[in-house]
Amino acid sequence: MRYLSSFYGDAARIALQSVFSHKLRTFLTLIGIIIGVASVVIVGASINGFNNYVLTTVSKILGVNHFMIGRFAHQGRVSEDEWERMQRRNKILYLEDYEWLRENCRSCLEVGAQVQTNINLKENGHETFGTRIMGVTANMSEIENKNIAEGRFIAPHEVDHAALVCVIGAELKEKIFEGRDPIGKTIKIKEIPMTVIGVEEKRGTFMGDSLDNHAYLPLLTFGHLFGRRQSLQLHGKAESRETFTAAIEDARLAMRNRHKLIGNEEDDFGIVNTDAVNQQVDQFTGTIALVVTPITLLSLVVGGIVVMNIMLVSVTERTFEIGLRKAVGARRRQILLQFLIESSLLSAVGGLLGLLLAAGISWAVRIATPIPMTITVGYILLSLIVSGVIGMIAGIYPAYKASRLDPIVALSKN
Repeated sequence: MRYLSSFYGDAARIALQSVFSHKLRTFLTLIGIIIGVASVVIVGASINGFNNYVLTTVSKILGVNHFMIGRFAHQGRVSEDEWERMQRRNKILYLEDYEWLRENCRSCLEVGAQVQTNINLKENGHETFGTRIMGVTANMSEIENKNIAEGRFIAPHEVDHAALVCVIGAELKEKIFEGRDPIGKTIKIKEIPMTVIGVEEKRGTFMGDSLDNHAYLPLLTFGHLFGRRQSLQLHGKAESRETFTAAIEDARLAMRNRHKLIGNEEDDFGIVNTDAVNQQVDQFTGTIALVVTPITLLSLVVGGIVVMNIMLVSVTERTFEIGLRKAVGARRRQILLQFLIESSLLSAVGGLLGLLLAAGISWAVRIATPIPMTITVGYILLSLIVSGVIGMIAGIYPAYKASRLDPIVALSKN
């Protein structure tokens, strides 16, 4: 046991000396391994970071234990034929549908409604483009967990009486009021002055689109301004995760009864909930990982080929050393292990440098973008194991070649 410990210790020491005695050559050899490991880890960090970013943002937008019923609510891509079929089949949801759902969804803690359109606003010499104007019921603040930074949200009596009030997003405050207190002041929407009663907390962007370029109006006020023919989005919220599924099923059954659907007739509406969106995101990022990860692993294979070539050069350079060691009693197995340890150590060093590079790039991306790059243990282990295995495989042929050298021939080449 002491002999084996001494042998492996000496082998590791000799391998380190060989690695650090040719620093430039070692670095150039390891570039493939470094880039390969860094690529694998960065891809993993990007996928996990993007996944967390989307799920966190979706939770901010949709809230917790929240689902939505809409005319065309669906997840994923649909074919052109399916889209045309839904347009023919699915019904517009009106105020009466909202009132029906509110009365008949027994498992729902809250039922609200929302409708929206996009317009350009001009106010105080400033113009905003594509501002979302949303008509809402008063309880949408609780359903979607909206945070009001200044003032308050719309009250129930303001919805009932179609009050000329609004709650604006942080971007509108910054562009229109330029640091001034907007509460109590007015902005014109379709030339009608609306009193600002609140400002929503800044939410940032999602996929490059601002989440703060909007204004909330009472639902009936929106109807007076833009008409009542647009389909509503009906929003429900369950009391807890345990009652979430029951609330969705209650709402679905209530809407089917409202639209007089029986038996196996398809729903003429769609339901979206945070769980469905999360599953869609997981499926999307999982597909990306399946496609991209093997491609990045190819760079590790290329790095392994480079390691093999350098190890063959090393065998040629150290022919006399190998012959001398065999002449004083070193066995073929020991020579074989010596070069396997050296190639594995070479790849391990490349793996560690690749991890450091990935950590640096991930840190830079995390600082520069909203995506929280997260390096997971799984991808770290995958990259290090693969780099180590590739190093060992790359060293097998050079090590075998070194172990097969005839000591007399090797010593004669000094």
